[in-house]
Amino acid sequence: VQLQASGGGLVQAGGSLRLSCAGSGRTFSEYFMAWFRQAPGKEREFVAASSPAGSRIDYYADSVKGRFTISRDGAKNTVYLQMSSLNAEDTAVYYCAKDPTRKKLRYGAPAYDYWGQGTQVTVSS
Repeated sequence: VQLQASGGGLVQAGGSLRLSCAGSGRTFSEYFMAWFRQAPGKEREFVAASSPAGSRIDYYADSVKGRFTISRDGAKNTVYLQMSSLNAEDTAVYYCAKDPTRKKLRYGAPAYDYWGQGTQVTVSS
């Protein structure tokens, strides 16, 4: 099982980026899939999560609500994070992750069992 994150880069404040997380080895449609981020000197924090197939509820950290959108493409086994109105506080390494359970979203990073390698997002002011 592998998760491959991509799409990071350098963007000016107010700009947009779309991150992708491609899964291989198994389908992830039955699991919560999430994005986390980690800035230098800070703990890894929850950003957004997509519910398993059949539920249309997505979850967002307050700091990104209204600016970021998480989505999935089941056919491609890929999760996306569309980020807009980026600011300097969004600068971090972004990770996608899979939750091993199917029933309830967990917000803590230790709960997740598979992780992508991380993709750097840098927002210049």
